[in-house]
Formats: sequence, C-alpha cells, structure tokens
Amino acid sequence: CNRSALNPGGNADDAATVRRHANGNETVPTVVIDGTGFVNPSARQLVDFLAEYHPDLLPEGFVAPQPNAVSRLADKVFG
Repeated sequence: CNRSALNPGGNADDAATVRRHANGNETVPTVVIDGTGFVNPSARQLVDFLAEYHPDLLPEGFVAPQPNAVSRLADKVFG
C-alpha cells in the first residue's frame, strides 16, 4: 500500500497531487491511499475504505464505532 504525508504548501509535487484529487484545489486534508483520493474525508470514510481494501493498516482487533443519530442524519443530508 502506498501512503505518505503530503505538504501542498511546501512541495510542488505534493501540491500537484492534492490538486489532482481535489478538482484543482489545494484542499487540506486530502488523503491519498494507493491512488484513491479523499478530500476533507470523515473518519468513517477512511475506516470504511481501509476495512475493505487494506484491513492490514487498521490496528489488530479494530472495531469501527457505530454512528450516532446526529452523524446518521448528517450522512443522509450531506451524503
């Protein structure tokens, strides 16, 4: 799995990577895991992706927390 910390403010290559995944913007945070980009992701989005594609990157015995009522509503409203 390819992963790294990007600094769009201090490195032209990092800035280009972030812009490629963030529709031309330098949005922080932008997380890129094996070429899949997440712009300003929720923890849930990252955990779901890792659980499906890279469970080896999650701590042993990791159990994702269940969303509460507010986060379920926000997911319905904002997608």
